[in-house]
Amino acid sequence: MESGPTIFAGMVFVLFGGALLVWTAVRVRHGEPVAQDVSPVASAALAGFAAVATLALGAWCFIRL
Repeated sequence: MESGPTIFAGMVFVLFGGALLVWTAVRVRHGEPVAQDVSPVASAALAGFAAVATLALGAWCFIRL
């Protein structure tokens, strides 16, 4: 009964993390800023870390099934 919310949360985390990772990679590849008024390296690193952390959280949700 409780696997439904776990699957939903895992999918949300994985979709968000994947989309953030792809979006960050596209912005960096085109030489566009990831965030305004912030160092391009720092903003790309922070966004990349957040994307990987969110993907790891989604994987953790699926492991708990």
